[in-house]
Amino acid sequence: MLKHRVIPALLLQDRGLVKTRKFKDGKYVGDPLNAIRIFNDKEVDELMVLDIVASKRGQEPDYSIIEQFAGECFMPLCYGGGVRTLDQAARIFDLGVEKISIQSAAISNIKLISDIANRFGSQSVVVSIDVKYNWLKQPRLYQSSNRKLLKQDWLEFSQSAVNAGAGELVINAVDRDGEMCGYDIELITKITRSVSVPVIALGGAGNLGDLKKAVHAGASAVAAGSMFVYQGPHRAVLITYPPYSELENLLEFDNE
Repeated sequence: MLKHRVIPALLLQDRGLVKTRKFKDGKYVGDPLNAIRIFNDKEVDELMVLDIVASKRGQEPDYSIIEQFAGECFMPLCYGGGVRTLDQAARIFDLGVEKISIQSAAISNIKLISDIANRFGSQSVVVSIDVKYNWLKQPRLYQSSNRKLLKQDWLEFSQSAVNAGAGELVINAVDRDGEMCGYDIELITKITRSVSVPVIALGGAGNLGDLKKAVHAGASAVAAGSMFVYQGPHRAVLITYPPYSELENLLEFDNE
């Protein structure tokens, strides 16, 4: 396994694989099971699948398709979307998923983090910190289920999530989602200096250099969507992943 994980982040909408830009306008890009099979062949270390409509619609997770994903994956799988209760989390773990990512539910009920961590271990709970800038260019905690900027400080919420039992955080830059313009290095630097658990950078990756910059900024792992599903300036759909040796050479360095 790589010293710093490089994780494809697949977005699910109505059982189809989609790609968004700034959390909007999901564009269909293929069959998620086919993408998982390709990533199996590429020997990916870990995979993240996020249902982007379940929480918005107040729906439960789609257990049947999650079971298909878990059965197809040769790598550890993190699932997020629609999880609001411990029983729902337990059912997903029973299907073979290793980690659950929560965002909206963690904001409305931070005790859910503790409930899952106490029963299944902190390593099984990933909390997504979605951050969007307001009109004053100030970073704000963003609740994607209702598309609202919240008053609660995003760094304080990050620390609260860790204190509640989160074993890992995702820092997701909403304004860079799908833009392939590079990660928000300032956000990564701030959060990794503020919490004691691993942080996954997400939102904005466009090339291998972006991955390296995020790791230099303190990220323990990097995740990307567009970079692994699009090819070329016209964004032709092509599921891909860099060779392991290339990533190993890129990311095996001293953080000096």
